[in-house]
Amino acid sequence: MIKRNYQKEMEEEIARLDGRRPRLLLHSCCGPCSSAVIERLHEAFDLTVLYYNPNIEPETEYIHRLEEQARLLSLLPGNIPLLPCDWEHEKFSAFGEKMAEYPEGGPRCICCFELRLDYTAREAKAHGFEYFTTTLSVSPHKNAEILNRVGAAMGEKYDVKYLMADFKKKNGYLRSLQLSKEFDLYRQDYCGCLYSKPEKE
Repeated sequence: MIKRNYQKEMEEEIARLDGRRPRLLLHSCCGPCSSAVIERLHEAFDLTVLYYNPNIEPETEYIHRLEEQARLLSLLPGNIPLLPCDWEHEKFSAFGEKMAEYPEGGPRCICCFELRLDYTAREAKAHGFEYFTTTLSVSPHKNAEILNRVGAAMGEKYDVKYLMADFKKKNGYLRSLQLSKEFDLYRQDYCGCLYSKPEKE
């Protein structure tokens, strides 16, 4: 099977815009990851950030990351808005607790991607966005093939375009580290759910 080049697919999609700047709802997992992605997308799209991450716990950690996301947006040019949403941790717990023993990157993570991208696609459709995508692929620990497959499925479900991407390409992750240092962003030491914390430690 030929491996898809999602970075190239994104570049081709942007080229087809021919200077038009459609609205894109960007699901963000955290401020640090969003920094490099926003930098890459802001010239091509009219961005709004959605911080929907019901997997994150405890609630104090969720709030801390949300505050850092908002602070980053306040520091960036362009007045990029943050679309508010609720924590909804119970929606993650409904399947997370049953999948506690799975390793990172396994079925629990896929269900988590589906939860977050389903919500993002639904919100994109409800608020009239032409595109949506997620910052998750900027992480070297996240499988871009799975993320894009889930995102495309959610786009079809809600009839909104999913922007294929692999933001770790072209030194995306390195750039997120550089921008995090520049803006003095809080960088968490685990993905988000408490099941990922022991594995990190």
